[in-house]
Amino acid sequence: MKIKPTRQRSVLRTYLIGVTVAVALGIFFYSWWYKPLGPGLQLPERIVVATTEHQFLTLPEQTAEGPEEEPANDSGQVAAVEPGDQPVVQINPSAEPVCGGPTQMTILLIGSDYRGDGFLYGLADAIRLVRIDFTIPAVSVLDFPRDLWVEIPDIADHYGLSHGKLNQAYFFGTPGMAYYDGPGEGAGLLARTLDLNFNVRADHYLTLQMKTLATAVDAVGGVDITFDTGVDLNAVVGPTYEHLLFSAGTYHFNGELAVHLVTSRKPGTFQRTRYQNMLIFALRDKLLAPEMLPRLPGLALQFIDDTQTDLSPNDITELICVAKMISDENIHMTSFPEELFTPGRIYDPYRQSQTYIYQADFDILRTYVAQFMNGTWPGP
Repeated sequence: MKIKPTRQRSVLRTYLIGVTVAVALGIFFYSWWYKPLGPGLQLPERIVVATTEHQFLTLPEQTAEGPEEEPANDSGQVAAVEPGDQPVVQINPSAEPVCGGPTQMTILLIGSDYRGDGFLYGLADAIRLVRIDFTIPAVSVLDFPRDLWVEIPDIADHYGLSHGKLNQAYFFGTPGMAYYDGPGEGAGLLARTLDLNFNVRADHYLTLQMKTLATAVDAVGGVDITFDTGVDLNAVVGPTYEHLLFSAGTYHFNGELAVHLVTSRKPGTFQRTRYQNMLIFALRDKLLAPEMLPRLPGLALQFIDDTQTDLSPNDITELICVAKMISDENIHMTSFPEELFTPGRIYDPYRQSQTYIYQADFDILRTYVAQFMNGTWPGP
């Protein structure tokens, strides 16, 4: 039986429409799959100026500490500790990256203390640089003290501010403050500040709020935290609550207790970093348990609206893939040596008062950062 020309044209038209729709859907899916989920960092081109000068901060005389201040460290001096003395990790530059990822990816991880809706305000309560090596595979995490007094770029035309605490760089960049007109909002300004002061080039960022952290811990059924000694998770100033006092032992933490853990700063800022590391390891152990692995993609999608990031769905899939392959010995949680920092006070033009800060030799910190970015520090 012969098909009439009219019917032939109809079949052909239907086929072409189907192909066109399929191609359009493919293009849409492809663009969505590789599209950043939030505003990008768009860091400026770097101009490297060679210098041999050490840049110590000059502070006014210290005054009596107020309620928000941190206790001083034991050394009281800046020590010339060189990162080259540390053990190094062996790198195989010819190895192929796994999971379809790049050779390495660097993510600026920010914990915001803002508890409202969206990311309108907030200080950077935690600042971590995460370096993922897709060839070993391995991950290294470097903590930046939030109280470092730094130069903050791109805001001088707003109230004449040029310096502040490192955690204020994120704050000034948030849409609610409107001090910064560049890309990336709070994360963008913080990334530019790290780049300017420490030669840090982050590929991506991920910002979490404290309420998101609490919800995430509850979503996985809580985590187990082990204390070798007794700890007090109460605020530095205020009443003492018995349920925040723990003797040595293992405890099951829900989301609310987890927030107390990662924000506690008794006896000081560096203890807060240790607590945050404890929670990171506890969450990793929970998420990579065999019964949790099938839930990882769903959990990532569940909380993506409660985070701010320029990672794409493809990036997130690669990170989940490589996370399953990283052994414990290839996880390196590190901080700058505490003896590099000296507590002090300086006039903060934003607060219009003396404020607590850490001072350090930035040349030494930049040396550590360079070795961290090269994958030679920390070692096993």
